[in-house]
Amino acid sequence: MNAGDSFKTPSIVRRGDGEVRLVGFELEFTGLTLEQTVAALKRSLGAQLISGSAAEKKLQVESLGKFSVEVDWDYFKRQAALQQDEEGDEWVQLLGQAAKLLVPMEVVCPPLPITGLTVLDPMVSALRDAGAQGTEDSPIAAYGVHINPEIPSLDAAAIAAYLKAFSLLQWWLVERLQVDLTRRISPYIDLYPESYVRQLLSDPSPSLDRLFIDYLAYNPTRNRALDMLPLLTEIDGERVRRAVDDERVQARPTFHYRLPNSLIDRPDWSLAVPWNSWWVVEELACRSDDIERLSAAYLSAWRPLLGVSRHDWIETMEQWIQDSGLA
Repeated sequence: MNAGDSFKTPSIVRRGDGEVRLVGFELEFTGLTLEQTVAALKRSLGAQLISGSAAEKKLQVESLGKFSVEVDWDYFKRQAALQQDEEGDEWVQLLGQAAKLLVPMEVVCPPLPITGLTVLDPMVSALRDAGAQGTEDSPIAAYGVHINPEIPSLDAAAIAAYLKAFSLLQWWLVERLQVDLTRRISPYIDLYPESYVRQLLSDPSPSLDRLFIDYLAYNPTRNRALDMLPLLTEIDGERVRRAVDDERVQARPTFHYRLPNSLIDRPDWSLAVPWNSWWVVEELACRSDDIERLSAAYLSAWRPLLGVSRHDWIETMEQWIQDSGLA
């Protein structure tokens, strides 16, 4: 999983209806203004500006779809929207200068075919050439990359397989991705608690109802390295809203993988690096025998008061990856 790798294609490319699965990316960084970011997308993708304010812009790219470029600060976006109707241009400009120093810029990409993700490489290169800075640039900022892969099917078996695969791999992923300390100690990408992982892995074939009950009991928040709330909301939004009072949760049939760093300023980095970490989850999710065996090993490794040794479990997963030819 070295920088410069190409995007790996998962074993399950199509949804149950035969259509190619889609993937969305959200890329955070600093160092550029909104206008500089828009200019980079225009140069690299031929994007056309279709709407916007001082805090966010919408661009259309032929054959790809609609991109959003925004300052990731809700207060600034509200003030910029009000500027269109009221006097306040100087205040918005001042907020914009502060945002450049303290708040990440975010590019939200449209859902793209899982087999055609290399189309984003020119955009990343253009942003880097323009001066974009990633996670390592700030000791206080928790910038990252979010990946939203479409689930192959919205049934209990598929959801359980991916949840178990990620739960088994989450410690290994933090180690492998060298997740930045600022991001690890922030509340935004908390891992699943060990009590939830044990509950999940102890049921060989949980029902959809059981998956809802347990996930919402242990993880009633967006702040997880793998946020399942959008996917669960797609299935039963009312049930999720009873447990989670957060208007930012939007229904979509995708996972919300929030763990990877944004290392856009590194010359040999691309979105393939975070994607290929998720690819390992994809591959384990479709290997039911391995999930069963690893789940049993995890549960057997649990010790009263101490839990499972993180160091030992990372070694177990590294050995599985090597033995499975996924390194």
